[in-house]
Amino acid sequence: MVLAERTRPESALHPTVQPDPLARARLSGDGPSEAEIPTIAAWFEDRPAEEVVAWALRLFGSGCPLVCSFQNCVLIDIATRIDDQVEVIFLDTGSHFVETLAFVQDVQARYGLNLKVITPGADADTWPCGSERCCEFRKVLPLDRALTDRTAWMTGLKRVDTPARAHAPVVGWDTTRGMIKVNPLARWSHDDLARYESDHRLPVHPLRGRGYLSIGCSPTTRPVTPDEDVRAGRWPGSGRTECGLHTA
Repeated sequence: MVLAERTRPESALHPTVQPDPLARARLSGDGPSEAEIPTIAAWFEDRPAEEVVAWALRLFGSGCPLVCSFQNCVLIDIATRIDDQVEVIFLDTGSHFVETLAFVQDVQARYGLNLKVITPGADADTWPCGSERCCEFRKVLPLDRALTDRTAWMTGLKRVDTPARAHAPVVGWDTTRGMIKVNPLARWSHDDLARYESDHRLPVHPLRGRGYLSIGCSPTTRPVTPDEDVRAGRWPGSGRTECGLHTA
């Protein structure tokens, strides 16, 4: 299996790397409190993404799933080098591109993922893709249910994605869900992602080469031109920039 051939990062091999004294003192407890998060975030601000992931998976274990949209598999590659059984959650809205669903299958096969696919409830039928409350019923509420009884969640959110994300912490507090939110790639640029993909020979979403630089549901995503912002193809003409997953 591919995972068995890879070397785990240095940070995963030395469990003494911890924010001092907060996370180290709670390795066998309930995890940091909301009040402690800014100190931990400051500690990790200049640390490698691999170290952030190793800390989160070591501290929270199965209580910290990785939620992935499968626009790329960079964070999956990093996380599975540390724990090849990390739970990966994919929100299948029912409106994804067939290329996205194929990419999910390819990545799952490559890594032998512990993948959990979440689908909307029947209440989403009233709100088809592109309607006012579509993302609420097809993304936000299903994720809320999936994160029940979890301590933290990990995302591929980056500050360069949108102005609203410009100050996203590497480790933060999700006020809506009352839990820790870990963004190991928060400081990464689009070039950083591309460089990692190239250096590690990762598979790339098949729509990327056709101008889809930010990929959501097929009815509300279009390719962008070289002079446009990466996210210009999401909800075009609506003025919308977020689905609601990252507004907490």
